[in-house]
Amino acid sequence: MTTIAVLGNGRVGGNLATALTRAGHEVTVADRTPGAAADAARSARIVINATPGAGSLERLTALRAELSDTILVDVSNATLDGPDGLPADLIYPGSSLAEQLQEALPDTHVVKTLNTMLFPVMTAPATLAQTPTAFLSGEDPQAKQTVHALLTDLGWHEEWITDLGGIRTARATEAAILFVPHMIRSNGFTPFAISIAR
Repeated sequence: MTTIAVLGNGRVGGNLATALTRAGHEVTVADRTPGAAADAARSARIVINATPGAGSLERLTALRAELSDTILVDVSNATLDGPDGLPADLIYPGSSLAEQLQEALPDTHVVKTLNTMLFPVMTAPATLAQTPTAFLSGEDPQAKQTVHALLTDLGWHEEWITDLGGIRTARATEAAILFVPHMIRSNGFTPFAISIAR
């Protein structure tokens, strides 16, 4: 059992919190109440960033002390939305939210994952007709191993998880968000994920 704080209580955060609780972890969900995020992060070994990516950097930088020596699992994508509310462009072209977070929080172990799929797939990967891929990006091998184990608790098979390397590789997975609006306009909100065929 691991103590986990989920920052963000929308569809993504709620979905992850429910699944991780079901897997036997002790999970706290922080809403937007003042001080809730700090309280939750302070007592957690793993913190999951499920807040909207556009405001994540500012929100999490304010928790620098609480996130010290903590694993921060970043599942968000920082995008500018188009007129229809769907992602239209990246906020950090030539970089990534994960890199910005790691630079702003040097004492925190940032691991990027689960950001290349619609949220239902994060906790139910086996429901897709084809095998999805979950990617890991981060500087700390031990932190990535811990997050890898968390993914298996969520139903991800060993062979479905790919470690891409350092935090810079998050640029590639975050750029995959640009597929999303086109997929949604084409197929609606049917669950899908990026998959590497081998």
